[in-house]
Amino acid sequence: MPKQTKMQTMLLILFLVIVWGVNWPLSKIALSYMPPVLFSGARTLLGGILLLAIAIPRYKRLQFKKTWKIYLISAAVNVILYYGLQTIGLKYLPAGLFSAIVFLQPVLVGLFSWMWLGEAMNGLKITGLVLGFTGVGIICSGAGGLSGHISAAGILLALGSALSWALGTIYVKKTGPRVDPIWLVTLQLLIGGLFMTLLGSSFESWSEVIWAPIFIFSLIFISIFVIAVGWLVFYKLMDSGEASKVASFTFLIPLVAILTGTLFLNEPFTFSLLIGLVFILLSIYFVNRQPSRGRHRAQDRA
Repeated sequence: MPKQTKMQTMLLILFLVIVWGVNWPLSKIALSYMPPVLFSGARTLLGGILLLAIAIPRYKRLQFKKTWKIYLISAAVNVILYYGLQTIGLKYLPAGLFSAIVFLQPVLVGLFSWMWLGEAMNGLKITGLVLGFTGVGIICSGAGGLSGHISAAGILLALGSALSWALGTIYVKKTGPRVDPIWLVTLQLLIGGLFMTLLGSSFESWSEVIWAPIFIFSLIFISIFVIAVGWLVFYKLMDSGEASKVASFTFLIPLVAILTGTLFLNEPFTFSLLIGLVFILLSIYFVNRQPSRGRHRAQDRA
């Protein structure tokens, strides 16, 4: 996969932050029209089907017999566990608190990248990751995310969603060069989407789906831009730089989600949004800042 310029990288990050941020309020709307497991299956399966148009002409790069385990594991952690636990967990926790826990993911990616990918870990990066997670927590708590019923099951589901996404990110970063990136995204969506659709069909009812225009728009937008294009962009960014640095920008996603809710769902804008944004911007600065040469030498001696 060819490397992009810094400007192209920033544009891809901007696109991802916007569409994945808008995904939260759109999913909140969609879940009032469709049961959660069926919704998880439908949006990912539809995204995978759409990507087939791009993947099929590259069939010679598939090499399924050699790489099928990579596709299967990626589908399990990045689709079945991540989206499945996410949509079910939103029934047990307020959306703000749930998203704050899920966005522990960049912190986990930074830790796992250091443990398993050999990426550098220093005081600046650790401080940045902690600041980012703190900023997300401030934003969500100030937006009313800590109000309402809090259950142990919901917290565990949110933690499981964050952990599966982090593990999936590291796994793809490590094994990605062995597979075609288009086929990787396509097959993980098809396998995971088909599994969750069949699972949802076994204990949820399609008759409960309300095919309102707002739901159809949300489903199509999420399937195309959030699921299909979003995952392609995310993996391209993972391939272009350190996983922990790219992941640090995902701290901005809850901010976009809440700002979208403020503009279109009449949710209040709070002072905590401003404070949380400051923490997030500091986080991105610290995670992406290069240590001074003196620190590099000190680390080398250690």
